[in-house]
Amino acid sequence: MRRTRIGYLAAAAAISVGTLAAQALVAPAAVAAPGCPDARSPVVVGSVPGAVLEGATVDAAGRLYVTDLASGRVLRLDRPGAPAVPIATVPSGGAGGLAWTPDGSLLVGYGADARVLTGDVTRSAGIVAVDVTSGAVRPFASGLSAANGLAVAGDGTVYATNDFGSLVGRVLPNGVVQPDWAVLPSANGAALSADDRYLYVSRTFADPGVSRIPTANPGAPESVVTFTGGDVIAAPDGLVLDPQGRPVVPTDVSGQILRVDGPGRYCVLASGLPMSSVLTYGDGDAGFSAGRLFRAGFDGAIYEV
Repeated sequence: MRRTRIGYLAAAAAISVGTLAAQALVAPAAVAAPGCPDARSPVVVGSVPGAVLEGATVDAAGRLYVTDLASGRVLRLDRPGAPAVPIATVPSGGAGGLAWTPDGSLLVGYGADARVLTGDVTRSAGIVAVDVTSGAVRPFASGLSAANGLAVAGDGTVYATNDFGSLVGRVLPNGVVQPDWAVLPSANGAALSADDRYLYVSRTFADPGVSRIPTANPGAPESVVTFTGGDVIAAPDGLVLDPQGRPVVPTDVSGQILRVDGPGRYCVLASGLPMSSVLTYGDGDAGFSAGRLFRAGFDGAIYEV
């Protein structure tokens, strides 16, 4: 099943070959990014054998939820080392990003499978809401390019991304879907600043790096950092913001966890984790608790970073 996602990456590489080749020609010689002063050694804290993990989030009780892109399942791990328990399945498959609504429902993106390749045209992806207690699944939004990354603002506005397309979608609190709210090629992951003024996204295949989109002016995205040297083909994926508001970015190809310390500046927080797809911070006082950073990947493994 893992070959499914690898196939998507290969397809993206084929689609973007001209862009990447051009970047490779002008990029400086591969120079490793410096290590962060607080760089860490990753520790395995869980696994979902055979799964292709795409989304991850933690609830207030310290329970970790992940999505399996291949099977469409949503799974829960109650604490580090605990088995992954399926709690729901996305009916249309291709389970993607995860995020919480203000009322405590778990939003799950769907269509993060081969549909992402034509998502900007077909808009066949969407979002469902899952009751994590009963496992009940209900429709939430449809008509999006994809929902590989999800983020929810304080007023309930939802943002969704597609790393294989250019459209960033928005779902308003009244349910209105705006599939082309913003245009940013290969936007991936989604994380809102504490004041909801900026949506941060990784740029995975096109001009790899990190951008932020002003939520009040989506037509004016701002590049925070562009990865250079060997990191130009790192394939940054589902980022998160740390407690200081700094983007922390996993990479599919290089296996590094990169932290952006300021405009144009980044360092290596951890390495040796190829196929890293998403990061999330813990919550609560137990289990996957607050203040700890967790990585999930296409290899089905979960690490504390």
